[in-house]
Amino acid sequence: MQRSGEMTLGLYLSQAGYHEGAWLDPSVPAHGGSDIDRCAHVAALAEGAAFHFVFLADHQGVINDRAAIARLSRNYWSEPISLLSALSATTRDIGLIATASTTYYQPYHLSRMFASLDHLSGGRAAWNIVTSASNSEAQNFGEEELPDHIERYARAREFVEVAKGLWDSWEDDAFIRDKESGTYADTTKLHLLNHQGNHFSVKGPLNVARPPQGYPVLVQAGASETGLAFAAEVGEVVFTAEPSLENGKRYYTTLKEKARALGREENQVLVMPGIVPIVGRTKQEAAEKLQRLQSYTHFDVLVGQAQLWLGSVIDLRSVNLDSLVPETLPQTNFIQSRQKVLLDLAARQKFTWKQLIRSVSDSRGHLMVVGTPNEIADTMVDVFNHRAADGFNVLPATMPRGLTDFVELVVPELRRLGKFRARCLSGHTLRENLGLKRPLNRFTQARQTQSSGKRQA
Repeated sequence: MQRSGEMTLGLYLSQAGYHEGAWLDPSVPAHGGSDIDRCAHVAALAEGAAFHFVFLADHQGVINDRAAIARLSRNYWSEPISLLSALSATTRDIGLIATASTTYYQPYHLSRMFASLDHLSGGRAAWNIVTSASNSEAQNFGEEELPDHIERYARAREFVEVAKGLWDSWEDDAFIRDKESGTYADTTKLHLLNHQGNHFSVKGPLNVARPPQGYPVLVQAGASETGLAFAAEVGEVVFTAEPSLENGKRYYTTLKEKARALGREENQVLVMPGIVPIVGRTKQEAAEKLQRLQSYTHFDVLVGQAQLWLGSVIDLRSVNLDSLVPETLPQTNFIQSRQKVLLDLAARQKFTWKQLIRSVSDSRGHLMVVGTPNEIADTMVDVFNHRAADGFNVLPATMPRGLTDFVELVVPELRRLGKFRARCLSGHTLRENLGLKRPLNRFTQARQTQSSGKRQA
């Protein structure tokens, strides 16, 4: 199957906006993250513009140093599955992607929660599969530090396989609910998982019917060597951070090749880099918007966030900020791929530490486009046409105004260029709207194969 000529768009749902200074902007409500009406309004804006999904990131802890914590809004945000369950009642068509870690959950917990969200939403749930990435998370769950990077991914791989098995506990037509016979469920179509692995022992079955989508859509963001292999194996939507077109093309090609080598169809793996659009009716207006946001951002936030995203392997308060960023830093047990993206960016741009620190505050390594609606749309189409993306995860710098600007000014340009759909529904579920196949139940498949074999014999 060929990929669609139209790009996929998702919205990164944030409390104040993606820029670190966003919450101080006069247009941003100070308490936006705790206001369900505001969250519903933002989701409705995205749904009305025919976005494919909203996405909520998450950490299971407060991961910044105290100086940054005092001035950051992003540490105080709702748990994703709870918030998206509420939004499932206020939306009808848009997909709902929740982040949940395989490091400090158990498969039964998450399988049940995501199956429930898929039922509540009528088949619109998706799971952004992450491994926890900071020692502050580990210390909330009885450990002093995170497991090793490779070990976290080994646990994640087994976790996902267990989750799939639990979602297959009941075949699709197991619940017959026949009042005349008094039979609610056909137990010949109920299956125990009986999983015994290196990390988990799970008998099953799940006490929720099979999700409407078979499995919620599986989302990943692997870009390190280990993460890329995992994304190629399990990811159906893959988020990336890459401001370079050439690097983006290489990532896109490599991921699709790895997926094909595993027997997967490349159009069943959608690559969606992040984009931070700063939209102005003129380029000068857009530049002034960014400058205002930069003026709101305190030095402690700049340094704390840069230190975090570089992997907490260097004390930026002790370096000469006017010196050039080195080509390498010690390897991190945090997000290895993001450290590499930022160091590559610094090398290409010949950044000083001061310049890199500012760039992290602006976009955290994602593609940022500051300009007119035409300029932003043309950049997106260029990345799409060069096969560095199947779509974009849109990260508005401020919320909701940044989203409103994008919807009112950029989306019409994308449609004029024939690169984005005009209405939400092409199917009833998120899978259908993304062009992803519904997975077959493994037990149904096995029974059908066995029956077919007997007939042939």
